[in-house]
Amino acid sequence: MRTRRSRSRPARMEDPSDIRNWQRRPDGITTSGRLEPGDPARLAAIGIRHVVNLALADHPEALPDEAAALAEQGIGYTHIPVAFDAPSHAQVAELASVLANAEGPVHVHCIMNYRVTAFFYLLDIAAGVPEPEARARMAAIWDPLSSDDPRVAPWRALLASSAP
Repeated sequence: MRTRRSRSRPARMEDPSDIRNWQRRPDGITTSGRLEPGDPARLAAIGIRHVVNLALADHPEALPDEAAALAEQGIGYTHIPVAFDAPSHAQVAELASVLANAEGPVHVHCIMNYRVTAFFYLLDIAAGVPEPEARARMAAIWDPLSSDDPRVAPWRALLASSAP
């Protein structure tokens, strides 16, 4: 006997949680660390329509020709290169603008998801999320406010300048 295939909608694909430091935020935006060659197709499979990359293109772990790999999957791309030792409020504002204008679900990544979670901390604070909640979201991946590592000093300064 032959079984009929259901014409119902396909099951929602699972988040690719094995991508480095994967997170799905309460607002539905997904974030992660670096993308690998098969990840653009995986992002497309879960419905991502736009990717924002905060990493430097010449980082040794950067996905080569990321824009083209995403375009092959029908995913838009914005690159906001953020040097780890020089994050700025202008870059946070640029991310906010992209998020406000991008069509469809958005994924934001860098190499470790550190830049991303710190920028979202600032965006959350600006949106009225209570500081402890915004910090907990960031600290699930990285908490530069608690670090005494000198390499994190630019991040502590950026985050402290916007803390309530």
